[in-house]
Amino acid sequence: MRESSPLSRRALLGLAAAAVPLTATAPASAAGARSAGARSAAAGVVGGERLGLGGVQAGAAGLPKKLTAQAWLVADRDTGEVLASYNAHRRLAPASTLKMLFADTVLPKFAPGQRYRVTEADLADIPSGSSLVGVQAGTTYTVEQLWQGVFLRSGNDAVHVLSHMNGGIARTVAEMQARAAYLHALDTHVVSPDGFDHPGQISSAYDLTLFARAGLGNPDFRRHCGTRTADFPAGGKKTFQIQNTDRLLTGAWGLRPYAGLLGVKNGYTSHAGNTFTGAATRGGRTLLVTVMHPAEGSNAVYEQTAALLDWGFGAGRAARPVGLLAAPGGTKGGRPTVSPLPKEHSAHASATPPGPSPLRLAEGAAGTAALLGAGAWAVLRRRRAGTAGAPAEAAAAETVPPQGGRRRARAPETPTETASQQGGRHRR
Repeated sequence: MRESSPLSRRALLGLAAAAVPLTATAPASAAGARSAGARSAAAGVVGGERLGLGGVQAGAAGLPKKLTAQAWLVADRDTGEVLASYNAHRRLAPASTLKMLFADTVLPKFAPGQRYRVTEADLADIPSGSSLVGVQAGTTYTVEQLWQGVFLRSGNDAVHVLSHMNGGIARTVAEMQARAAYLHALDTHVVSPDGFDHPGQISSAYDLTLFARAGLGNPDFRRHCGTRTADFPAGGKKTFQIQNTDRLLTGAWGLRPYAGLLGVKNGYTSHAGNTFTGAATRGGRTLLVTVMHPAEGSNAVYEQTAALLDWGFGAGRAARPVGLLAAPGGTKGGRPTVSPLPKEHSAHASATPPGPSPLRLAEGAAGTAALLGAGAWAVLRRRRAGTAGAPAEAAAAETVPPQGGRRRARAPETPTETASQQGGRHRR
């Protein structure tokens, strides 16, 4: 793992903030959800008042007519201007689009050529029904290959291996939550790094767009999300080919590749339905589109994304912004635009699932406590050392006990789609 300096005060504050969603803010009942909605109303709307309103908010006419998603958003990546949205801050299950936040958080930590031998413990806590790329215990992988498994096949096995390399599931969840806070993604509550269905795991079209925008600033992130095929280790010297499940990128399942598409990430679970955040460049302009939970089958999320991209590159060129994507950080220049949230706005509360399980709460609290303790120790040691000593290394290790069982079979993308062996067509 690449070396890093001790945690700064800002990082400690971010991790402290991360501890709150893990332990206190996920509503466990309808009353709790209403309370969370009230707190959101008091805090205001990140990105601007119009993004907190229900219904379509658009800066130009001509939007596609057949949009059935529960939430969507179109934004200019470079300026941060939101050109149109529908329920931008509605909190919904994100599925594997949450892996964008995972990658944005963990990807910079490891050199691509670093090698790691996978153990049974690394694969012991993968949720049943997960999509898998085919990581095997006892096989050595490069970090580059593991990230290919994450981006191309949405492999939860690759996610869990990288999470254990990062110090454990709970530590990774805490760091993802802190990263979300830094990006001003306040609708997001992270329970697991893979995006799988867990009570209380939520995000929004606005937040997912923030994650994509931040991730695309990393050349490795851009390269991985735009990769169509790769050779993945099968044990020994054997490999098998894996294909990207982003249908707008590859043109699979009856769809044509979208001209200028950069990526970014798709997702599917039985609870979340289909979700997708895509980015495309035309004429020197890059647009981001997030679509969550369309009513139709698995192709609809891509078709509606393509239609919104077409609108953005066409009529959307003259659109007046209806909001802004918040700039990262907490400095004066990076503070998000915040406007009062209308009292009648209930999208935040209406779709909020029950809170996380006691086990996940315990894991999250333990991991965050370990991080805070290690960071505080590092800061204190650094102060004592003064100018005479080198900065101390923050040692924060967290171990998640195996939660039983072998790796589960991956889930098909749709109820009618059959998962094949070792990286066949499937999608979560």
